[in-house]
Amino acid sequence: MVRRSALVVGPTGAIGTSLVAAMARQGDWAIYGVSRSAPLQESGFVHLAADLLDGGSVRRAISQAGPITHVFYAARAPHGEGGIEDVEPNVRMLANVVEAAEAHSSELTHVHLVEGTKWYGVHLGPHRTPTQEDDPRHMPPNFYYDQEDALTALQGGKRWTWSACRPNVVCDFAPSRARNLTTIIAAYAAICRELSVPFDFPGTALGYDTLTEVTDGNHLAEAILWLSTRPEGTNRAFNITNGDAFRWRYMWPRLADMLSVKCGEPRDIRLASWMQDKGPVWDRIVARCGLQRRPLGSVALWAFGDFVFRQDWDLLSSLTRLRQTGFAGSVDSAQMFQKQFEDYRRAGILPGRE
Repeated sequence: MVRRSALVVGPTGAIGTSLVAAMARQGDWAIYGVSRSAPLQESGFVHLAADLLDGGSVRRAISQAGPITHVFYAARAPHGEGGIEDVEPNVRMLANVVEAAEAHSSELTHVHLVEGTKWYGVHLGPHRTPTQEDDPRHMPPNFYYDQEDALTALQGGKRWTWSACRPNVVCDFAPSRARNLTTIIAAYAAICRELSVPFDFPGTALGYDTLTEVTDGNHLAEAILWLSTRPEGTNRAFNITNGDAFRWRYMWPRLADMLSVKCGEPRDIRLASWMQDKGPVWDRIVARCGLQRRPLGSVALWAFGDFVFRQDWDLLSSLTRLRQTGFAGSVDSAQMFQKQFEDYRRAGILPGRE
């Protein structure tokens, strides 16, 4: 029986896809997805086509939906993910959606905004740890700040509430997304194995020993739904990670074992440079293992791997605020990687254990 109706903005992205799947598991959601282009395959939601930068386009799209109780905003401006992202279009897109949703539906009760640890300046260098949601802001620009400020202003005096999540390095089974640490690690390991070289850690020796953390996409989606449907999750932001910070020094040998490759040592290289000529090696692996014929660049975004592996300062998020809402979920990150490797193998995107 449908009790809630969700508008997911960015429904085909890594986080949006996980949200749609989590709502489908719960079974009591009607789901609408807003994006410029329709999904290429069965999606689990009613697609509404809109240009988020055009307020009129957004209003026309949302007018085709039934009453909306929840908005989940997981979209980015066309410039895409990176270091310093454009503020104005990101704020305008969010405002267009929220204003259209509340005008369309008097039943709107909650708006959730997906943020990230860029809020704390992870893209700029070392910062206070463990990060807490009320830590001081860094010098702008940071579009998360402007989005949250705009959302707070829009909510003032309204009956609906808001929340925001701040995950770090979201990992998931997302075949269309190369910016995924799971496939970056696995493709790198497959190439090391093909070339009969050790699976060296492609980052700094200091980064090999610092604390880091990741966030499983399914775990993130479950936490978002929890926060968005309970009074404890209103009008605040929440850190969300797996909850088991680790050091690559101890995780890397476990990954090597999962991927059937000899573990190496820290080697200060940049994957974006060293993997430029490895396309033919990957094509050889694809042909021999009967994998989907995808270019290496569509499987692994090496520059993102460099960003993660070259962080030589601790990354640790406080989960106290999240736990105090009653959400007790956690994920073993090694088991997460193992499961996701298997998911990609079954899909014919990554090679099996040879």
